Amino acid sequence: MKVSDNFDGVIEFVAVAEQQGFSSAAKKLACSTSHISRQINNLEQKLGVALVARTTRTVSLTQAGEKYFHKCRDLVNGLQQANEELGTKQFQLSGVLRVSAAGTFAESYAGPALIEFAKRHPQLNLQIIFDSRLINFVDEGFDFAIRMGKLKDSGLIARPLVKRSLVAVASPDYINTFGMPNKIEDLKHHKCITNNDIWNFEENKQVKPIRVNSSFQSNNAQIMVEACLKGLGICYMPKSNFAPYILSKELIPVLAPYWYTGLSSWIVYQNRQYLPMRAKLAIDYLIEHFANWTEA
Repeated sequence: MKVSDNFDGVIEFVAVAEQQGFSSAAKKLACSTSHISRQINNLEQKLGVALVARTTRTVSLTQAGEKYFHKCRDLVNGLQQANEELGTKQFQLSGVLRVSAAGTFAESYAGPALIEFAKRHPQLNLQIIFDSRLINFVDEGFDFAIRMGKLKDSGLIARPLVKRSLVAVASPDYINTFGMPNKIEDLKHHKCITNNDIWNFEENKQVKPIRVNSSFQSNNAQIMVEACLKGLGICYMPKSNFAPYILSKELIPVLAPYWYTGLSSWIVYQNRQYLPMRAKLAIDYLIEHFANWTEA
């Protein structure tokens, strides 16, 4: 096999894997579907293994195709990055930008910012998947994730996006019925709306965790806010979740001197040699966009 033949069909194969179809891959590469099919067939014959499983309705990768895709994607991204760096002004960002996001900040702020980024690059295919679970960047094809809290996986790169604080609030009806807590320890005698029953506060510049009594539990921030508005208990989440309700006095701040101020939202991505230019520029755009952001 000649060195010049090694890339024949590889770009088409990566496009099919990313777009999950021959027609969409052809549209992305501005060529015919028959050309894509022919290149994939030639590549499979050259390698002596089936890479793509074709049915009448779907296109999926074989086990060998999955492994080959993960190896080839970085090579194609590296080539694309080299081209983009040589001609950034003339080069239009294209391909799939796949982002994992979680939380109200991502929904209300980071998501709209990414939409604006995509608007500036009309050939870009933006995919934002809202899911708080731990993801596998390579196997699931994510370029980066937006997460809140400390990074647990040291094999990933995390760049701080914004600093945030946690605030505790309750409805006037709840306070009238159960009273206002004055110390952190008072929470042991109150109903709390939680997504976990350990809350971190600050006291004397030290983090002080406390276990609370969960009367209502959910992993959805808006549902938790709604429960708080209905008087089901005290809620403790990032300030931006409550801002309009605090302003309208539908929710009352609780234990303000003890609120935790060390929370951050991060951009997290796989430590790999070639980060696609579309991902690199999107990350840089977000960091610049939120450089002077202050939580409402």
